[in-house]
Amino acid sequence: MSYDRYVAVCRPLQYPNLMRNKICNIISVAAWFWSSVQALNCSLYVLPLPYCKSNVISHIACEYTALIQLSCSDNSAFERSVYLGTFLVFLIPISVILLSYMAILLQVLRLCSSERSHKALGTCLSHLCVVGLFYGAAILTYMTPISSYSAQKAMINSLFTTIIPAMMNPFIYSLRNRDVLVALRKLFAKCMSTAMNEAVGERS
Repeated sequence: MSYDRYVAVCRPLQYPNLMRNKICNIISVAAWFWSSVQALNCSLYVLPLPYCKSNVISHIACEYTALIQLSCSDNSAFERSVYLGTFLVFLIPISVILLSYMAILLQVLRLCSSERSHKALGTCLSHLCVVGLFYGAAILTYMTPISSYSAQKAMINSLFTTIIPAMMNPFIYSLRNRDVLVALRKLFAKCMSTAMNEAVGERS
């Protein structure tokens, strides 16, 4: 999406060529392939591990970090390889996203039309909010040492990577809609008015 926004803002005349189906398919396949390789590596390693502790996983999903904590074997080499793979999985997309938005910001600063620049920034900021939520939680989940794993922290991080970004997507992207903003202002004003009336009533 960041590449799409970059092409739309910085290369609008070349958009049909730079965003043709072939390029979109290559980007999608590359993202799915590398993520699948990383997940498959973890799954194949964890399956034959010997387990000598409790067989109860205090987690909403069967994360490999929770399984490794229950294992009796030395997993330090695997942990290092996972950190390297995870670092690359995060580094490549984050680099593309940041470079795309830096180029968009520079382009927007050169725009004469404040309406066009406001529209471009509104679209980009919405995407950056969702990306920040997802990647922030994902980095906390998968880039911390397995020895510091705790079920409570893992469940909170899992919520932020799986459920909250999906819930926030419609809300964040609808903030660009004027009707939604007007409705939110009215709701906020009504809540403030109710809170002030209650405070005055308590004092009297």
